[in-house]
Amino acid sequence: MDNTPFEIFLVATPGLEAPLAAEAKVLGWTGVIQPGGVVITGGWTDVWRANLMLRGATRVLARIGGFRAMHLAQLDKRARKFPWADLLPPDLPVRVESICRASRIYHAGAATQRIERAITEELGAPLATPEDRGPSITVKARIEDDLVTFSLDTTGESLHKRGHKEAVAKAPMRETMATMFLAEMGFDGSQPVLDPMCGSGTFVLEAAEIALGLLPGRSRGFAFQRFANYDAAAFAKMNVAPAPRDLPVRFLGFDRDPGAIRMSEANAARAGVTAVTRFQAGQVTDLQRPDGPPGIVIVNPPYGTRIGNKGPLFGLHGQMGTVLRDRFQGWRIGMVTSEAGLAKATALPWKAPGPIVAHGGLKVRLWQTGPL
Repeated sequence: MDNTPFEIFLVATPGLEAPLAAEAKVLGWTGVIQPGGVVITGGWTDVWRANLMLRGATRVLARIGGFRAMHLAQLDKRARKFPWADLLPPDLPVRVESICRASRIYHAGAATQRIERAITEELGAPLATPEDRGPSITVKARIEDDLVTFSLDTTGESLHKRGHKEAVAKAPMRETMATMFLAEMGFDGSQPVLDPMCGSGTFVLEAAEIALGLLPGRSRGFAFQRFANYDAAAFAKMNVAPAPRDLPVRFLGFDRDPGAIRMSEANAARAGVTAVTRFQAGQVTDLQRPDGPPGIVIVNPPYGTRIGNKGPLFGLHGQMGTVLRDRFQGWRIGMVTSEAGLAKATALPWKAPGPIVAHGGLKVRLWQTGPL
């Protein structure tokens, strides 16, 4: 397999590019932040490792090459000469997505048709149809300033789908976002973490997995496993379970909905983190500080536009703030919300809020305190 370095684009949730770059650096990559992601350089083994090990990326795109093209006939001719067979198997459906910017080729639909035709006629691969639900390969073409760049989606289903979380609560926090918010709070696996409104348990599960050294992609498959250059034996050597760690129960989730607690417990069992997590049904006002050292309280509470009417939420946030101030001295608090007014209703000593992050059509921010 050719492992010559090329550009790899790690797609981030908009607003969370910086913590993704920091995570990539810990894993040995020097990243350049761009809008919507982080560019690193590496070979195909780096592509596999990024998909398997990065907790904060939503997708990994391999920039596999390109050429200049001033018009559609030139695009057609050069796309036919591109070495598709090095990477694409001839029997899997191919999907092409194109973007054109500041180029003489300005019609993305026409560009897509030419590239699709070049691949299917030269390689023999069928085109994926909108009805296709089985495995396919996505080629992304970006035409900017007359330069065509091809990327392959090496991920498949978004990386927030870890492969072991089946039960999902209403308005869930994506795993990729949750882990980046934990990173923004300085979580390194050693601190206790408590979520007083845990829903399906995302913050608690991500914290527990980090503490146990579990790889986020260990339970799922990836698009690159269908590529012509995939080496199953080499990848298997990367996807090795860590040595067992004997840790105390210090990742705690509470929710007033017993159904959410059952979901969280089922998700924890599938993720293999039951031994270090505990979930309990109860109101925010029943919350008590756990025994042991201070840690992090992190919460993604309802904020009106997400679940329903905003009015009663001010009282709920006020109650939560009182409980945290009175019972959690020494702990640091993090709250994800789209509503500055709700954050302020807690009367907690917030620092300046973090950057705006896109979440399900809303613009949310992480608010955090120092030790109370």
